[in-house]
Amino acid sequence: MVFWSTNSHALLGLLSFVLLLLLLQPVVAIRFGFVERQSADIPAFREAPAFRNGQECGSTPAERINVAMTLDANYLRGTMAAVLSMLQHSTCPENLAFYFLTAHYTPELFYSIRKTFPYLNMKIYRFDSNRVHDKISKSIRQALDQPLNYARIYLADTIPDDVKRVIYLDSDLVVVDDIAKLWSTDMEEKVVAAPEYCHANFTLYFTDKFWLDPVLSKTFEGRKPCYFNTGVMVMDVDKWRSEGYTGKVEEWMAVQKQQKRIYHLGSLPPFLLVLAGNITAVDHRWNQHGLGGDNFEGKCRGLHPGPISLLHWSGKGKPWLRLDSRKPCTVDHLWAPYDLFWSSRHHFFEE
Repeated sequence: MVFWSTNSHALLGLLSFVLLLLLLQPVVAIRFGFVERQSADIPAFREAPAFRNGQECGSTPAERINVAMTLDANYLRGTMAAVLSMLQHSTCPENLAFYFLTAHYTPELFYSIRKTFPYLNMKIYRFDSNRVHDKISKSIRQALDQPLNYARIYLADTIPDDVKRVIYLDSDLVVVDDIAKLWSTDMEEKVVAAPEYCHANFTLYFTDKFWLDPVLSKTFEGRKPCYFNTGVMVMDVDKWRSEGYTGKVEEWMAVQKQQKRIYHLGSLPPFLLVLAGNITAVDHRWNQHGLGGDNFEGKCRGLHPGPISLLHWSGKGKPWLRLDSRKPCTVDHLWAPYDLFWSSRHHFFEE
């Protein structure tokens, strides 16, 4: 709250000086009386509240919850909302450790995260996009062709070796439950745990060239493959490293790139080829996916029946873009409370 006094000449003089700076420097972020320059390429965000552990929380390394996400200026608004949602619903928010992967590290990007979450336990790692440039084949949507979309394949090789397990999350989601519940999943000696969707038509994720090939079509023999979304995964990255899963996924990317077109959906199908039918199934409540609609038009979709712990706007439509266009879907209003984007809708001074 700001209070005014008629005899506070010094305060009025200071305010006049700040207003003059505003006029001279149109791209700035103002907060609590000081001026900071904001990069034109990085959106401005409000500072999130500080979230503290409850009394029942421990603080040992064994109680740390590792969360990995990619970091990109185009999806930064989604990342901020996702992080806020996890902190807000966590019983032990100070036990969360974030590992961000970015293809284009800039000081402004780090500054934006640090300024928005001053107390966040996080590290940023550069993902070398050269590792996938010659392995990416064109998919049905341009966003799926970005090198950073493939960073999850190289996650185990990018983060420190002493990190043995991690939750990987996309940036277009919010968590509405305690993330510790997902972290406590019994991996059953599998390398990945994720919600499975066995009712989906699995054959549609691959082309006729794949299914008509007498050798490739036998890939899933001995397995009961089901679709799973790679935007929400618990990963045993130690097992991923020791058993060479990066190479296994890359082998299928080479088939797609060099031999024949066997799929259309970016980084998802090679994951399915290696892991479908051999993961630990997680309750569907941990990935209420598809809220962004399909990959072509991004039309509105409703919620699936059942309990919800995580809302995921996979598909073309993103909630922040639809809200800004003033054509939101009903489900987008469930994302809005976690939006920290600093826009004209927010007050200059906060009470």
